[in-house]
Amino acid sequence: MLDIKFVRENPEVVKQNIRNKFQDAKLPMVDEVIELDKRNREIKGEVEDLRAKRNKISKQIGALMAQGKKEEAEAVKAEVALDGDRITALSEEEKQVEAELLKRMMLIPNIIDPSVPIGKDDSENVEVQRFGEPVVPEFDIPYHTEIMETFNGIDMDAAGKVAGNGFYYLMGNIARLHEAVLAYARDFMIDKGFTFCIPPFMIHGNVVEGVMSQSDMDAMMYKIEGEDLYLIGTSEHSMIGKFIGQLMPEAELPYTLTSYSPCFRKEKGAHGIEERGVYRIHQFEKQEMIVVCKPEDSMDWYEKMWRWSVELFRTLDIPVRQLECCSGDLADLKVKSCDIEAWSPRQKKYFEVCSCSNLGDAQARRLKMRVKSEDGKNYLPHTLNNTVVAPPRMLIAFLENNLRADGTVAIPKALQPYMGGMTELVPVKK
Repeated sequence: MLDIKFVRENPEVVKQNIRNKFQDAKLPMVDEVIELDKRNREIKGEVEDLRAKRNKISKQIGALMAQGKKEEAEAVKAEVALDGDRITALSEEEKQVEAELLKRMMLIPNIIDPSVPIGKDDSENVEVQRFGEPVVPEFDIPYHTEIMETFNGIDMDAAGKVAGNGFYYLMGNIARLHEAVLAYARDFMIDKGFTFCIPPFMIHGNVVEGVMSQSDMDAMMYKIEGEDLYLIGTSEHSMIGKFIGQLMPEAELPYTLTSYSPCFRKEKGAHGIEERGVYRIHQFEKQEMIVVCKPEDSMDWYEKMWRWSVELFRTLDIPVRQLECCSGDLADLKVKSCDIEAWSPRQKKYFEVCSCSNLGDAQARRLKMRVKSEDGKNYLPHTLNNTVVAPPRMLIAFLENNLRADGTVAIPKALQPYMGGMTELVPVKK
């Protein structure tokens, strides 16, 4: 959410940003916000004047009564009563105006960074650089669930009977590999100086509204019926929510946290053949990283965070590339974002495994997070988030890139301690 003062003083900048995000239907909101803001300030000014007048007149009533001028005092009382009725009416209007103002402000997108490429949707995202050589082996690579089945590692049929489509059972060494990747990612981030955290897996509605846009909320979140609770779609939500309403000492910044959680998502829409299996699912687990920092430091943190994703995947012998998200592909709260995509030798293309985002002060403003500087002034911090690793989708890249012609899967050195010293997975069936 933008600062209302910024919108008031820079309406054309806000409108051009909306055009750059190809959301022209929102353009009228800018003028509506400016009019509502003007009316809101008019109401506050009139209420303030009326209250000052009432206080002054109230003193006159006492003086008139003391002088025995009862009739004049009663007339003044009547005037005060009329002013009181006007204040009540204005206060009700103020609530309505502020509600309408907030509703529109929550829908106006954040100002994107000048470096963001302009494009309508994810088809216009821009490849920036590649890390590792993408290899297509001479042997055929089966679909990822077929690879898992050779290790008796997955049962989606049983999961479908228990929970429906979009769920799975991971078994044996595939389940162990899943947990090994998460544990490795946890320790990887701890070694980078991050504090490990396990957050709440449900959050209140005001936290949801604070960390994401309404459209994302409707598309992603599961609500607990009859309660003000939502299942988290990613631990970023509850991790940033941890700071709601806080006034943080500047000396404590940055806050760098890495969190584990299950994640729950509706995942609406059509699923193609490449999105079956464990690619697009309603429940998965994830290691996340979040940073709360000074505004002037946020772009440096952004650069560090996506590079850590690259580093982690390369230690697992998985080629990746960085893809800069274009303006039309950015969620409304984001200032800048990039995806890290892993190489799929079976598909002969890359697919998303991490997403790194700088949200500027948007989440901080919504959640009323503030920092007290050394000179005593308060300001809004910037917030960032990035996927460390999100199996089981990450397992697709791992299995495809480490599969051998004989059906065994090599376990890179970095992961071997988390797999009890195993150097390879050996199929139990063909």
